[in-house]
Amino acid sequence: MNRRNFVKNSLATGAVLSSSAGLSLANATLAGDQPFQLNYAPHIGMFQHHAGEDPIDQLKYMAERGFRAFEDNGMKDRTPELQQKMGDTMAQLGMQMGVFVAHKIYWSEPNLASGKQDWREEFLQHIKDSVAVAKRCNATWMTVVPGHVDLRQDEGYQTAHVIESLKQAAAILEPHGLVMVLEPLNFRDHPGLFLTKIPQAYQICRAVNSPSCKILFDIYHQQIQEGNLIPNMEKAWEEVAYFQIGDNPGRKEPTTGEINYKNVFKYIHSRGFKGVMGMEHGNSQADKAGELAVIAAYREVDGF
Repeated sequence: MNRRNFVKNSLATGAVLSSSAGLSLANATLAGDQPFQLNYAPHIGMFQHHAGEDPIDQLKYMAERGFRAFEDNGMKDRTPELQQKMGDTMAQLGMQMGVFVAHKIYWSEPNLASGKQDWREEFLQHIKDSVAVAKRCNATWMTVVPGHVDLRQDEGYQTAHVIESLKQAAAILEPHGLVMVLEPLNFRDHPGLFLTKIPQAYQICRAVNSPSCKILFDIYHQQIQEGNLIPNMEKAWEEVAYFQIGDNPGRKEPTTGEINYKNVFKYIHSRGFKGVMGMEHGNSQADKAGELAVIAAYREVDGF
């Protein structure tokens, strides 16, 4: 018996014995082979209790459950052989590769904001190295975080330094059709970072003026940082290339917190967004039950 039939048969048996709430969850999960309307992208480990620890088996399980994309912040740290194998597997499964982290992120040092040449050169080398990674795993997007603020420089000078570094990075990426996405992060989880708000990221992208420099709109971070989610999406839309997901508080799957994800996703879908929606959050429950709860939550908010 293959894994798909085993999962379906097990769920069907469990549904007979379950409560009405359990029936609802099982029914939502049984519908999981239908593709979602948006390209939600799980990450490694999110479904390992069902799929096992092998990354290839996890990709296959994601595809079976209806997910058409995948993201992996740590892809750059995997061996070139595994990067290639994962890329080939996604191509066979019809899945899009989402973001990976393109460079060393400085959480307490003002690397790009400082304007120092050695930090800029290190960043640009990491961008060059990421081109090969992207080609092996069929990625288009890579995450960039400019690092900490420089408390010894005015914000205007810091912004100019960041823009110059990103212009040079964009020149590396443009010939390959690759895109770095700038991720603003919230003050609570990551205090002191230079890039925090969507309007700030929008201003920088407009100044860089390149198809290879866009915004990663992390809905979890921006709910904490500034709220006003849909209006900010609308105003920054032409510069937004990627979304990430997580409810607040807790950074777990949609429906576990305060964000009305059904309405947020309805808006994104109404704009004809065809990119990736990274599921950069944890599971609110443990083990297999928690994995099924994640799938059920996405079925619920995807039903707009």
